[in-house]
Amino acid sequence: MNTLPATQNTPGPTSHPVAAEAIDLVKTYGSGDTVVQALAAVSVKFLRGQFTAIMGPSGSGKSTLMHCLAGLDTVTSGSVQVADVELTTLSDKKMTQLRRDRVGFVFQSFNLVPTLSAIENITLPMDIADRKPDADWLDSVIDTLGLRDRLSHRPSELSGGQQQRVACARALAGRPDIIFGDEPTGNLDSRSSGEVLGILRRSVDQLGQTVVIVTHDPRAASYADRVVFLADGRIVDELYSPTAEGVLDRMKNLEARG
Repeated sequence: MNTLPATQNTPGPTSHPVAAEAIDLVKTYGSGDTVVQALAAVSVKFLRGQFTAIMGPSGSGKSTLMHCLAGLDTVTSGSVQVADVELTTLSDKKMTQLRRDRVGFVFQSFNLVPTLSAIENITLPMDIADRKPDADWLDSVIDTLGLRDRLSHRPSELSGGQQQRVACARALAGRPDIIFGDEPTGNLDSRSSGEVLGILRRSVDQLGQTVVIVTHDPRAASYADRVVFLADGRIVDELYSPTAEGVLDRMKNLEARG
């Protein structure tokens, strides 16, 4: 599989349309003396056609932010928009429909159905929605991810890296407005991790997708166009055209401040 450079020559903020946005986002858990504020008035935009990594020390709120952006968790106050749709006003049915039709997910644990083949796992969300996949787009995704000779295999017949490639293909197959990844390389060895990160990078560069991942790994973040850093539920820094060394330095500074 072709490898891609770890850093991208993205000069900084551009005029790309916004794929997802949080405005004054607050998320608290518990109440009274036990209340915990996971996010404290966070405002951030994620642009179309851009790869963003969210990083921060343990407990900084990075996974909570992604879960709120993806409609996987409710917000306490503030606004969340995905593809110009305000999530905080959606009914459960409309939220489920938006997650199914307009958002792609790649999780650390792959979440593949063991009794289904790779191609059946890839098209499963569309099958559930009774939607026919765009054949040309699906072919492009399968070939970009190097899965053509693995489509009839079940997950148990695939390596961890191949399973995550199938999960990436499933996320891409419906041509979503945005793809969220929660530690998508957390269960992979370094080689498989590089393959999956290369796939996410290519999905942005070659397929025009928008990708947002949460990661603790500076090397994974170096594949992104931009890194957003959280600490104590607030955005405290961002870095464009990141390198692994540059990300590591920022993380060390954050942890030293904590």
